Amino acid sequence: METRLSLLLKVLLALIGVPILLGIFFFLPAGTLDYWQAWAYLAVLLVPFVFVASYFIITDPKFLERRLKTREKEAQQQVLIKFGWLIFLIGFLLPGFDHRFGWSSIPFEIVIAADVLVFLGYVLVFFVFKENSYAARTVEVEKGQKVITTGPYSIVRHPMYVGMLLMYLSTPIALGSYYSLLVFAFIVPMIIYRILNEEKVLLRGLPGYKEYCKKTRYRLIPFIW
Repeated sequence: METRLSLLLKVLLALIGVPILLGIFFFLPAGTLDYWQAWAYLAVLLVPFVFVASYFIITDPKFLERRLKTREKEAQQQVLIKFGWLIFLIGFLLPGFDHRFGWSSIPFEIVIAADVLVFLGYVLVFFVFKENSYAARTVEVEKGQKVITTGPYSIVRHPMYVGMLLMYLSTPIALGSYYSLLVFAFIVPMIIYRILNEEKVLLRGLPGYKEYCKKTRYRLIPFIW
């Protein structure tokens, strides 16, 4: 019960803090609250978050504890995180300036389609979380961890990153900025680098992962890589 109450408090803090932080990133550079793309994007992110967080607080609080861990033990991942923060900082600030100065002109339908893709990426990540309770934020092998081979893991070895890429690469268009897409494009090599390092850790410490790699050949995109 204490675990669930603690997690509920952290989720509530995130629900308050994340919109405020993103609001600063979006609306301050825009110089106005009249930025409907940002409001739509916030809704697409935050409404599902409430349901997903509530689901795991009830069904799998241990999973949420793992997702709340942010301290990486792997030196390569620590460097990657610093680079990632820079990408997100620039990538989330740029759309507001784009909106203020009118650099991009993205049709309404395209923005909505991008919001739909963000949502679909979120849904895929949710199903990955349901399938794999050990899908932690940090790269490590925990005691008792098992190889997951079912659900989306039967198609590619890293389905969570498929969902994340879908979300991240759709985000700039959802926010109405072509220029921000140039920044978020750096997420692709960053994810590839993370996957390669993560697989080294899993091959080293997770029994059965080598056999799983032989069975499920593709890491991210079937028939490609």
